Amino acid sequence: MFSSTIIPTIGRATLARAVLSVLEQDFDADDFEVIVVNDSGQPLPEEDWQRSPRVRVIETQRRERSVARNTGAAIAKGKYLHFLDDDDILLPGALRVFWELSHKNPNADWLYGSWRTVDNDGNQVDEFHPGLTGNIFALLVSGEGLPLQASLLKTSSFFMAGGYDPTPILTGVEDRDVGRRLAFMGTLAFAPIVVAQVRIGEVGSSTNWNKIAEGDRWGREKALQTPNSYRRMRDSATSRYWRGRVSRAFFASMVWNLKQRNLFLALSRLTDGLTMTGLNLFFPEFWRGLGTKIQ
Repeated sequence: MFSSTIIPTIGRATLARAVLSVLEQDFDADDFEVIVVNDSGQPLPEEDWQRSPRVRVIETQRRERSVARNTGAAIAKGKYLHFLDDDDILLPGALRVFWELSHKNPNADWLYGSWRTVDNDGNQVDEFHPGLTGNIFALLVSGEGLPLQASLLKTSSFFMAGGYDPTPILTGVEDRDVGRRLAFMGTLAFAPIVVAQVRIGEVGSSTNWNKIAEGDRWGREKALQTPNSYRRMRDSATSRYWRGRVSRAFFASMVWNLKQRNLFLALSRLTDGLTMTGLNLFFPEFWRGLGTKIQ
């Protein structure tokens, strides 16, 4: 089977639209499935999509989104995993785009396409065509992110990276965390076609936005503490601008660790930041990157 779309849900009314956006793909029915993980603690209302032979519904009883996604991944049959939120949609033709991309890039661990964002009324806010490929570990540690709603992850790579981390502090930034771990060990391939629609905004969101910044700091610390992370970041920071972004990430970590009284780690981050800086100090592109705030 080519792909398994995993949709964790807390029973929002938009669930049916999300499921149908996958079921209605112009793609061989035998090559994909949809796994709906009901984490609401309540039975889902009966709907026609539940009778599709391509759909499986399982229960996780309010264990939170990371556990729900890992549970869905554990029973998935697809070579690739697609994690779709219950208020987002896969656009027509997306699975065929991914299928063609996978054949052009069989060794890629992460396939993704362009995406558009919309508000609660469905009005388009923006459209993104990042074009990032290969090793992008430094970019993700330095504050960038790619939505997994617009991505397919090789199943074997997802489990090798450890899947979703259910640690409560990471809830809300769990996609970024698993993305950094995948980018550390693997490579990405990109298709310049809009494949997903992602709703943005705090209204109607199940995320605690007050804890996003704190959770992302913890996630970056995890990435920086990974053995050989400095080498992976150095190899992926291929311009002076990105050397500046990476240096800022190290210096920000130094400050954070000083506040936590982790003096050894703070000194280590300072050393890594200065080493990354090197002679780039004399170029304006580096300073532009150094001045870019980490999101």
